[in-house]
Amino acid sequence: MTLTEIKSLIDAMAASDLSEMELTRDGSLLRLVRRKTAAPAAAPATATTPAPVARTPRSSAAPTAAPAPAQACSEITTPLYGVVHWRPSPDAAPFVAPGQAIQAGQVVCVVEAMKVFNEVRAECDATVLALLVESGAEVEAGQPLLRLG
Repeated sequence: MTLTEIKSLIDAMAASDLSEMELTRDGSLLRLVRRKTAAPAAAPATATTPAPVARTPRSSAAPTAAPAPAQACSEITTPLYGVVHWRPSPDAAPFVAPGQAIQAGQVVCVVEAMKVFNEVRAECDATVLALLVESGAEVEAGQPLLRLG
């Protein structure tokens, strides 16, 4: 991927309302994430520019989303807007279920965005207390997906 192509992707993201963008090409991953800034209470929110992330070689052809920040490991939130799926396929067992112990790094669900299935992983060892959204539901970036104990 050339610098010109990367710059055009940054410009395209800046002109859209996307908060994240990933592109995998020839075993390399380019991930752009829009910075979140706190706007003053009296001032209207302003658009931020995307922050390019260095590309890294990937062994898997399917891109994965970075783990969502957990609030003291009490819940897992979605890193991006999309449709949540609790199963890898309709006839497969769910990734997790209430009462199940999970380990840090374990895939708990996938979020489908623009025909790409992004894995959401646990950040800590915990027990799943509750699934907070239904499979197939649209979720917003930062929305809690499951409660941990």
